[in-house]
Amino acid sequence: MFGEGSTTAEVMFIGEAPGQTEDQTGRPFVGPAGQLLDRIIQGAMGLQRSDVYIANINKCRPPGNRDPEPDEVAACLPFLLQQVRILRPKAIVALGRIAAHNLLATQTPMRALRGRDLQFDGIPVVVTWHPAFLLRDPSHKRETWDDIKRVNRLLGRPEIPGPTP
Repeated sequence: MFGEGSTTAEVMFIGEAPGQTEDQTGRPFVGPAGQLLDRIIQGAMGLQRSDVYIANINKCRPPGNRDPEPDEVAACLPFLLQQVRILRPKAIVALGRIAAHNLLATQTPMRALRGRDLQFDGIPVVVTWHPAFLLRDPSHKRETWDDIKRVNRLLGRPEIPGPTP
């Protein structure tokens, strides 16, 4: 699963790997976590899913939906790097630990990555919680809201979008 969205997107969301629903449909972030991501994009950014680009570190679902193994990431990462180089978004949002660790080549804990000025290939990176994690533990939604406000600032957009017509 390569990814989907606007080829002129200012922001690129990068997740871990396709889940079962994504594997069945061939589209990234379309299951419950994807539906929450859509609500985040709309509610916190005032954008539509079609305005952004959504991809994953791994391009296929690991067996049993386990975390991707290092060799699997190594096989898929060149494709993601090429996507980033082609799209050249103004900001990247790393959704969750697996995306952040592999994109940034670090093992720094999520709590320490959030809120920091990070870059990938000269592009600002904002690390936030994966929507699937937020479904399991909604207490982190406020932190995600703060992270997305940061993305809005990086894009020169209002922190809190106005009402959509």
